[in-house]
Amino acid sequence: MPHAVVSRDEWLEARRALLAKEKAHTRALDALNRERLALPWVKLTKDYVFDTDAGKKTLAELFNGRSQLMVYHFMFGPEWEAGCPGCSFLADHLDGTLPHLNNHDVTLIAASRAPLDKIDAYKRRMGWRFPWVSAAGSDFNHDFRVSFTPDELAGETVNYGYVDIPVAQANDELPGLSAFYRDEAGQVFHTYSTYARGAEDLLGTMMILDRAPLGRNEEGDMDFIRRHDEYETAPRIPEKEPGCCGAA
Repeated sequence: MPHAVVSRDEWLEARRALLAKEKAHTRALDALNRERLALPWVKLTKDYVFDTDAGKKTLAELFNGRSQLMVYHFMFGPEWEAGCPGCSFLADHLDGTLPHLNNHDVTLIAASRAPLDKIDAYKRRMGWRFPWVSAAGSDFNHDFRVSFTPDELAGETVNYGYVDIPVAQANDELPGLSAFYRDEAGQVFHTYSTYARGAEDLLGTMMILDRAPLGRNEEGDMDFIRRHDEYETAPRIPEKEPGCCGAA
């Protein structure tokens, strides 16, 4: 898109007008965050068990002694050979947050339905350190509406992100982010989940690009994203690559 080239004074006038909108957006976001924190909680009564590098663990044990747990629902199905490129892009942003979150009483993990050996192999390939568990054999992914059965995908719609979406926009796995709280008695509560672009604020790269001269410079959502070891060989996501949240 061509841009006007103006004097510094004209630029400052336009920049100050945008600044007023940016400040209003910041105040609106602060208010939205307060409403998010005020949401009611749901006590979980089902026992979810996961495969971890330290053996089988319940959801309560995944808190690792902290009171808060954030679970990134990483798209990696049981039959897949690699994780979703879009989820991999997001995961590249997680390791640096770990010491800060842990010090703030928050444990962050990823969870997928792929078996643990596939998860561990892919994690080594990507060079990640964050905890990643397998929900294979558990109802966890289905209950939190990020995995879908063949019967569900045989219909016209599936419920994802609190709304019914066309099956053509769905997949057997989809991304999301869920939050949980564990009280002193060991009770676990579901406090929040978000889906699709709801977790976009985790993508620090996108936040930088939004302020770069050409922005995201994409033709479709995240169409330029590749796994970080694949940019030289495949700079754009193939249209038919399975399991890419960025291509959905």
